[in-house]
Amino acid sequence: MRHIRLVVEYDGTTLCGWQRQDNGPTVQQHLEETLAKLLQHEVRVTGASRTDSGVHARGQVAMFSTEKPIALHGIRRGLNSLLPDTIAIRDVAEVGPDFHPRHSATGKHYRYTILNGPNRSPLWRHRAWHVAERLDREAMREGAAHLLGEHDFAAFRAAGCTAQTTMRRIDAIDLTELPDELLAIDVRGNAFLRNMVRIVAGTLADVGLGRLTPAQVGEILRSKDRTKGGRTAPAHGLTLVEVRYDGRRVSSDPP
Repeated sequence: MRHIRLVVEYDGTTLCGWQRQDNGPTVQQHLEETLAKLLQHEVRVTGASRTDSGVHARGQVAMFSTEKPIALHGIRRGLNSLLPDTIAIRDVAEVGPDFHPRHSATGKHYRYTILNGPNRSPLWRHRAWHVAERLDREAMREGAAHLLGEHDFAAFRAAGCTAQTTMRRIDAIDLTELPDELLAIDVRGNAFLRNMVRIVAGTLADVGLGRLTPAQVGEILRSKDRTKGGRTAPAHGLTLVEVRYDGRRVSSDPP
C-alpha cells in the first residue's frame, strides 16, 4: 500500500470548509471524489487542519492511500486537471505508513489579513477583513506578547470546540505592513483550537481600536472564559500558510 501526501492550496470563498458535510461542497469532498475518478477506487483523504467555511489555504497537508502504481507527477497533473479551479495541488510525495497529516504535525503557520483603511476593496473582499478605523499597531504588538508561550487558551476557542485539552503553544505573532493598506498578522504555534487564530486576530483588533488595553489580553487569557475575550474575526481573512513536521517544510516552496 502506498501512502501519498499532498500539499493543497484553495480559495475557501465558495467552499464549506475542509471537512466533508451535507450542507455544501468541501475541500475533502472534492479531493475524495476526484481521486476516486483518477484511481478508480474509493479514497479517504485525511487533512492536517479542519479549516472552516470561507477560510483559505496555501499549504494544507493531506494524505490518502492507494495500491495504484501511478507516478507522483501523474497524480499531481491528474488532480489539477480534474479539480475545480478553487483547489490546486502544489506538491505530491510518498510517505511512510506512520505519517499522519494532523498527528505528525509539529507546527502550523496561519496568516490573518486586515484591510486597514477607509475604503473597502472589491479585490480583497474575500481575502481580508475591512477595518476602516486606523489600528494602533504598537498596542496590538504589546497585546500579542501576552499570548506567547504555552498557555491554557480556553478563552480563545469557539463554543463548539471539542479538543480534549486547551493547552497550546504560540511561538510567534508578527504584524507586518503590506502594500495597499493591508496588515498581516502571522501566528505560528504547535497547534490551534477551533477559531483560535480568528479570536486572537479579533482580540488584537479590539486592542488596536482601543476597545481593550494590551494588558487586558493577558487578563482574558488567564480568565479561561471565552465571554471575556474579543470578537471572532471573519473567516475570509484567514489563510493556512503551512504545516511543519519536526521543523521541516513539506515542500520546496519558499516561506
